[in-house]
Amino acid sequence: MRHRNAGRQFSRNTSHRKAMFRALTANLVAHERIETTDAKAKELKRVAERLITHAVRLGEVAYTPQDKLSAADKAKRQSAQARMGRFLRRFAVVKQSGEDVKIDLVEKVFLDLARRFKGRPGGYTRIIKLGHRRGDNAPMALVEFVVEATGEPHKPGGNKAQAEGAEKPAKKVAKKSEGTAKKAAKKTAKAAAT
Repeated sequence: MRHRNAGRQFSRNTSHRKAMFRALTANLVAHERIETTDAKAKELKRVAERLITHAVRLGEVAYTPQDKLSAADKAKRQSAQARMGRFLRRFAVVKQSGEDVKIDLVEKVFLDLARRFKGRPGGYTRIIKLGHRRGDNAPMALVEFVVEATGEPHKPGGNKAQAEGAEKPAKKVAKKSEGTAKKAAKKTAKAAAT
């Protein structure tokens, strides 16, 4: 019996499961959205949100420049970064404008994500279901941060999809109004004929 044992096992032992979530969390922080199976996405959400909460709870200490911090605040931030560094791998390579750029993941959590999510009481990630994988029919999902680097909530589909989506309802409304106008004209013509 697994009473009081929360979380999925994924048919892996503890060290393998921990390594899997370390890799998934590092990729989520680096790329800000990843595609994985639905079950892994739900467990990743728990792990990643706890990680970001550690940085957000520091407040402005998390993203204030080092030279402007007091000695006590420097110690707090260094301790929190060391704790996070024990779980999250330190560096990742990301493509930015066609070039490979090496980024510091721990610094990104403290400087970028903590500032982005300040004042938000949790719920830093969202899961969007994508359907089933072709090979093994596993349910797939997209995990992404709720707020983009610009500070605005992310809308799935991008700007092109939003622009096309805005045009389609307008076309449908125009077609409906044309159809109702034709029906009304037929009724009045019928009534005039009788």
